[in-house]
Amino acid sequence: MADQKRAVTPEDIKKIRVVHDPHLSSDGEKYAYVQTSVRNDREYNSHLFIHHFTDDIPVQWTFGEVRDHSPRWSPDGTELAFVSNRSGVHQLWVMSAAGGEPRQLTSLKHGVSDPDWSPDGKYLLFTTSARADEDIFSHEESPDEYETKPVKIERLRYKSEGNGFHRGRRTQLALLDMKSKETRILTSGAFDHHSARWAPDSRQIVFSANRNPDEDVSSVLDLFIIDTETSDTVKLTDSTGVFSNASWSHDGHRIACIGHELEYQGATLNQVWIINPLTKERRCVTIKWDVQIGDAAVSDLRAGQADLSPVWAKDQKHLYFSASENGNTGIYQMDLEGEITPVHEEDNHVFGFSYHPRLDFFIAGISDPSNPGDFYKIEKPEKGKVRLTDVNADFIQSVHLSIPEPVAAKAEDGWDIQGWLMRPAFFEEGQHYPLLLEIHGGPHAMYANTFFHELQMLAAQGYVVLYTNPRGSHGYGQTFVNACRGDYGGKDYTDLMTAVDQVIEQYDFIDEERLGVTGGSYGGFMTNWIVGHTNRFKAAVTQRSISNWTSFYGVSDIGFFFTDWEIGARVHDDPDKLWDHSPLKYVQHINTPLLIMHGENDYRCPMEQAEQLFTALQYLEKPTMFLRFPQSGHDLSRNGAPGLRVERLKHMAAWFEKHL
Repeated sequence: MADQKRAVTPEDIKKIRVVHDPHLSSDGEKYAYVQTSVRNDREYNSHLFIHHFTDDIPVQWTFGEVRDHSPRWSPDGTELAFVSNRSGVHQLWVMSAAGGEPRQLTSLKHGVSDPDWSPDGKYLLFTTSARADEDIFSHEESPDEYETKPVKIERLRYKSEGNGFHRGRRTQLALLDMKSKETRILTSGAFDHHSARWAPDSRQIVFSANRNPDEDVSSVLDLFIIDTETSDTVKLTDSTGVFSNASWSHDGHRIACIGHELEYQGATLNQVWIINPLTKERRCVTIKWDVQIGDAAVSDLRAGQADLSPVWAKDQKHLYFSASENGNTGIYQMDLEGEITPVHEEDNHVFGFSYHPRLDFFIAGISDPSNPGDFYKIEKPEKGKVRLTDVNADFIQSVHLSIPEPVAAKAEDGWDIQGWLMRPAFFEEGQHYPLLLEIHGGPHAMYANTFFHELQMLAAQGYVVLYTNPRGSHGYGQTFVNACRGDYGGKDYTDLMTAVDQVIEQYDFIDEERLGVTGGSYGGFMTNWIVGHTNRFKAAVTQRSISNWTSFYGVSDIGFFFTDWEIGARVHDDPDKLWDHSPLKYVQHINTPLLIMHGENDYRCPMEQAEQLFTALQYLEKPTMFLRFPQSGHDLSRNGAPGLRVERLKHMAAWFEKHL
């Protein structure tokens, strides 16, 4: 019975199992995937599961207090390679398809990532990192190696969110010979190499890198081909854009990739490109489709979207890829002239897929607002999808979920703004409820028809939850996503306020005297901006936010180019513009009780952004509280320590309860 279900709680984040990264075997009889669950307040477990289509349920293949991920079937289907930290550092391991214990393949000092089998099965390609002239085949480094040593910094890009200080290390491609078990570093130089994939001849590899002298300042990403026998390297693109996630046609005559030419800097839509590896001729085949290629959906269950390369059909006349439009992420088929046909286009979120070219079917990971995510088999568009897993059945059956209602707002200048409204759990007609406005980060991202635990938890606390995609969001074309650049706090702000006004007018159960607002990253910036420009909200929670663009320029891992891209100024040539767009400038106008939450290891929006805002508010005796989360980065809400994720939600709920 529905009335026997309980409300969603902050602690439920520990109960949800997250599945991702499906990979079909070459015979098409089974697929492997990763399932992540909470181990304790500090750690997660990630294990590999195998699902034979003749079996009703998947079988768990790896066990223990470990993080196993990136499963990759050998071309003949006899082995499954994967990455695991079971030896302490993430290394390559392999298991027989018949079962048995995993065998360790690498012992590199800084670990490995992104494995890919050669088509002949003789090699495993992967990435690793190293400093110049460093012996990465020696013993593993001590975790305390750098704690008592100064950090020598000689380059602009010396740190990054998720990786911390680079300490001179660069990402290189490496080959493991499966017969001799010897590893050879394939690339070299003071450059980072990514997204490497084999050609059908098992000799050439296409990869992405910025090998230009100004690579620290420039944001371009080129495609290269390297010959694994001679190490000869050919550059395919001409440093005019960002190209990655390449895949070879089955005959090796063409390469498909995802990219753009930075026409709108970081707000440029991704497109699908076809490149002739011999002539280097390239053409954009989705140029007529005003849609973001790839997964732009945001959720608090997945940190970052899967970087899926375009997949070639068996006939080599069609490609498959994901794209994000109008709050949905689906799978699409395209011929080489740019004619696009939906394969799966529903009100949900495809967070990954694997395609079998010979048997012509997909395994797709799909989430919607009532399901954190499961796998489905999709044979043909007209046949729909067949559900294969039900990994969160116990959780879903035990809780009352609020199903979002689509809402549409008309901006002041006539632009259409899409959003969703969630009624409070156990909603009762005739009652009046406070409203919370949620604002996503990015800003070039997209709220979507996907599961969002935080939103469900707030609805369970008795709030109406409103979340929208204001201009600057993905999913509505190039003009829309570019529209906030140079105008942060302008029409993106009025889009949000207009949406609030219109849902209040439309829904008579909203108490317009009890409004709250929260958001993270860009959403945290906008939360700070809102409370500095209106007193209509009675409580606010700002998370991993930006408060001062002038200092952000020099402290964020992306600040030196992001401020120019998004605000339109650099600190050395127009500090006034950066200050005009900084919420800190308007701190004297903030009267809304503001909870500031920030991770101490955030390299994207560093802690000083929160400290400046809190210090100013405290000095002015404004109602505020500051929560610092130890050993937590920018993705605290998505992949931080489970216990801290729960604490974050509890404090958010308590703050709104106190002030609303």
